[in-house]
Amino acid sequence: MSSHRQSKKRRYVTWAVAGAAVVAGAGIAAQTSMAATTWPAQRTYTGRAFDTCAAPSLSAMKAWRTNGFYGAAAVYVGGKNRGCSQPNLTASWVKSVSSVGWKLIPIYVGAQPPCQTGSSPEKLTASTAASLGASDAADAVAKASALGMKAGSPIYLDMEPYDITNKACNDAVLTYVRAFDKGLRAKIYRAGYYGFSSSSAKAIATATDKTDLPGNLWYALWDKQNTTTADWPWGATQYTGHSRGHQYMVNSKETRNGYTITVDRDAWDAPVAITG
Repeated sequence: MSSHRQSKKRRYVTWAVAGAAVVAGAGIAAQTSMAATTWPAQRTYTGRAFDTCAAPSLSAMKAWRTNGFYGAAAVYVGGKNRGCSQPNLTASWVKSVSSVGWKLIPIYVGAQPPCQTGSSPEKLTASTAASLGASDAADAVAKASALGMKAGSPIYLDMEPYDITNKACNDAVLTYVRAFDKGLRAKIYRAGYYGFSSSSAKAIATATDKTDLPGNLWYALWDKQNTTTADWPWGATQYTGHSRGHQYMVNSKETRNGYTITVDRDAWDAPVAITG
């Protein structure tokens, strides 16, 4: 997410400081709480995806789809820290781009860590983490649903870099994430998470207690490798079964069939929205 909240330069600084659709099952054991309810079959896409700050126009999406390089696009469905207005992102747009073959990846830019550098419109604290997680989850589901992304869809919570060695801060973030995920699952939406392999994603992948943590992990590691396996930073048995996304390149200015968009590239093998 090179431009949705911070410039590329800014994100590199913070990072340094912070130290073809198929049906598949759920991700890691953290999602076993889903078993009590009958869930819609997961819709998974495996291939190249892109994310960009503002959802492109319908004409641009149609032109890029005929090129065939990408098969999925991430869209920012909401959150107080969402960095761009979304004039194109409507239920009609979702229906139209889905009808020409795009798979969509919903992202929600929720509350950010108390120890994170820089300012954010919404930051969590130890005392507000649980309540914010619950209210943000309710908002995320409402926003995704209004766009035509149905129950069973994933929503990926965007957590930018922070100092995960700061225990109080990290504990507050995990409290927020757990509350957010519980809120999603209560509404029959799958829990996903976007973060950096050196910090925010690492905190999730290496947490000892996996209770209510996301079952799908989208890690930012800008090594220009289009893979979700060769550079996977953690245990080989983690997030298997179509539960990984990898943001491998940022700020790539690309022209396809006459439309130029600056995107981040993603290798994708994980759930996408259920639409149509």
